[in-house]
Amino acid sequence: MSERVIEAGGLTKVYPGPVPVTAVSHVDLVVERGEFAAVIGPSGSGKTTLLNLLGGLDSPTSGTLRVDGRDLVGLAPERMIDFRLRHIGFVFQAYNLIPVLSAVENVEFVMLLQGAPRQERRERALELLEAVGLADRADARPAEMSGGQQQRVAVARALASRPGFVLADEPTANLDSRSAFGLLDTMKKLNEDEKTTFLFSTHDPRVMERATRVVTLEDGRIVADEPGAP
Repeated sequence: MSERVIEAGGLTKVYPGPVPVTAVSHVDLVVERGEFAAVIGPSGSGKTTLLNLLGGLDSPTSGTLRVDGRDLVGLAPERMIDFRLRHIGFVFQAYNLIPVLSAVENVEFVMLLQGAPRQERRERALELLEAVGLADRADARPAEMSGGQQQRVAVARALASRPGFVLADEPTANLDSRSAFGLLDTMKKLNEDEKTTFLFSTHDPRVMERATRVVTLEDGRIVADEPGAP
């Protein structure tokens, strides 16, 4: 498996309309396995659109994109769905947990879609809940957990299938400071212990302080790409 998890060349996204909007413009980006990187920039700079392109949630207008060695441009929709399921983890600003499922069942859900055996699913889910500090909340439903706890369940779910990398779109936006610091510490530890690659889009200085690389977008273009925390 390539050590280059993401390879984007000239990646561009134009939304058509009476006045076409270029959300991402000629982005060249390489992300190596094990990075803990943040994409920053003002609102409307193209951060979320870029993450959606890299995660196969949206299609580029032009450019090239390889993820985990696979060419994603022009990939058939059903193949893209399967690729996302097996190679990419997602953590969103909205936790997107399934209300009627417990924490452990939410974490298991991706593995259920993959057809993993029940015992394997349960063991992996419990292992991840312990890793994010929620072993004692395995049977709790989302409504019984705080926002910080729900977001940690979402991180565990994103890691369940051992994806090539995790895309995190403003994951701390709805959290108080204590919960945000706890979540970031958890993700940083997973990054170090499991060599999980994380790519964030964020306005949050708490994320930027921990990122080992900071990529700045303005008007859909990369204007800076600098090392962050050691």
